[in-house]
Amino acid sequence: ESPCRLVAVRFGNVLDSAGSVVPIFREQIARGEALTVTHPEMRRFFMTIPEAAQLVLHAGAMGCGGEIFVLKMGEPVSIVELARELIRLSGLVPDVDIPIRFSGLRPGEKLRERLVDDTESLAPTSHPDIEVVHSQSLPEAGFAIQARSLVAFAQGHGGDGVKQRIGMLVPEYQPDCNRSACAQRVG
Repeated sequence: ESPCRLVAVRFGNVLDSAGSVVPIFREQIARGEALTVTHPEMRRFFMTIPEAAQLVLHAGAMGCGGEIFVLKMGEPVSIVELARELIRLSGLVPDVDIPIRFSGLRPGEKLRERLVDDTESLAPTSHPDIEVVHSQSLPEAGFAIQARSLVAFAQGHGGDGVKQRIGMLVPEYQPDCNRSACAQRVG
């Protein structure tokens, strides 16, 4: 136990941040290159840099500890439509002046993002644009007991038994899911 109070936020894609699709598309347009979109059905949630900063600040102010906060971002945006709009805003014609090329999904990549999974729900907060995630997993006290039990088990066992117990503690856990994609990201 600690007096430290931790809260978390779930971000959408932050527009115009480093690595965001918008600056990448702008660079491709400036070079006259085809815009690279993963898949025609790809959709993502977006927020602005100020919205991301405000979400972090408000979550810190509202949170008591252990909560996950999410910004209401509206409907997910079609990446191909975003690409077409950026081409038009540059004074060009999509698929005429600047083509769009589809590169295909990477391992583990999803067409549509979800802000919550099947074991979670969203509830309002005191801020009209921020919601809190409610999980149907173990209550905090039960989680702490199970986590201590997992640590004790891991010290005497290993491998698959530990993974199985993690799966019982965190239903969303997928052991060894997409190991090759993870290895590519790490190094």
